Amino acid sequence: MVSIFSKIPYELEKGHDLVIAVIVESEGSTPRGAGSLMLVGENGQIMGTIGGGAIEKRSELMAMEFLKAKTSGTHEFILNAKDQEKLGMVCGGDAKVYFQFIDAKEEGWFEVARQVTDRAAKHEGGKLLLHLDGSLAEVADADAPVPENCFALEIPVGERVLLFGGGHCAHALVPVLASVGFRPVVFDNRPEFAAKERFPQAEQTILGDFERIGDYLTITPEDYVVAMTTGHTFDYIVQRQVLQGDFAYMGVVGSRSKKAAVNAKLMADGISPEQIARVHTPIGLDIMSVTPEEIAVSIAAEMILERAKNRIERNGSFERSCPM
Repeated sequence: MVSIFSKIPYELEKGHDLVIAVIVESEGSTPRGAGSLMLVGENGQIMGTIGGGAIEKRSELMAMEFLKAKTSGTHEFILNAKDQEKLGMVCGGDAKVYFQFIDAKEEGWFEVARQVTDRAAKHEGGKLLLHLDGSLAEVADADAPVPENCFALEIPVGERVLLFGGGHCAHALVPVLASVGFRPVVFDNRPEFAAKERFPQAEQTILGDFERIGDYLTITPEDYVVAMTTGHTFDYIVQRQVLQGDFAYMGVVGSRSKKAAVNAKLMADGISPEQIARVHTPIGLDIMSVTPEEIAVSIAAEMILERAKNRIERNGSFERSCPM
C-alpha cells in the first residue's frame, strides 16, 4: 500500500491519470484477500497485485477501461466450476473488485497520498477511506468510524522487532524481516556489531548494555523480541528483563537443554511459568536449517505465523491466498 501511494504523486506530476484496483470483498479461496491493491495506468499495471493470474489480468484491462472513461466502478468475479476451467484457476471463491479512478487534475490526491505515506513513515497508522461513489478518498484515524458506502484500508505501521545480538544470524535475519513488513532494531554491546552500516535495513541500531535494556528503549506489548546474543548468559539476562513486562512475541536461539537450564533460573528469579511458556525456544520453525540464512528463514516464518495469529486476535479475521 505505502509503495503504491508513494508512486501516485510521481505519476500525477506527469499528468498521468490512474486507477487503483482493490479487492473490497472476498469469499472462499481467492487469489488475494480484501484490501489487496494494484495501481494501473494507461499502459497497464504499474505496481501492486490483487493475486496474479487471469483475474488480475482481467482487472488490469477493466481498470484501463475505467481510466479511459474517467470513472470508477466495481466488478464481481464469481469463480464457479466453469470459470475455473476457463481461467485456469482452482480457487473457487468470489471476489468483488473496486476500481477507483484518480484524475491527475484533482490536486486532493496529492494530499491523500502524502498523508498515507507520512503516517506510515511515522508509524502512526490510521485508515484510508475509499468512497465507493468514486469521490476523493480521505485519511482518518485508526478508531474513526467507517461511513456507509466506503471501504477502509488499514495504513500499515509494521511491527517492531528488537533483536538482541548483531551476529551472523541477525545479519541474515534483518533483511528478511524488513522485506516482509517488520521493523528491525538491532541491540548489541559491541560497537562493530551495532553499526548502522552493518544493518542498512534496520530502523535503528543501539550500542548498549544487555543488563540495562530499559536505559535505551521501552519494550511495548506490540513488540517482537529475539535474543541471539554471544552466549547463554546474555540471552538469560535479556529474557529476565523482557519477561517482567508484556510483548507480542519472544524467541530465543538455543537448544532444548539450554532451555531447561535457563527456565529454571528464570523461575528462581520469580518469573511465572505462564510467562516463561510464552518464549519460543529453540526459535524458528523446524525446517532443519543449518546456515545463518536458513535459520533466518525459519525464524522469519515463525514470526510471520505469530503475527498472523496476533492480527486474528486483534481483528477477528484473516485472509489467506490460494494457489493458482
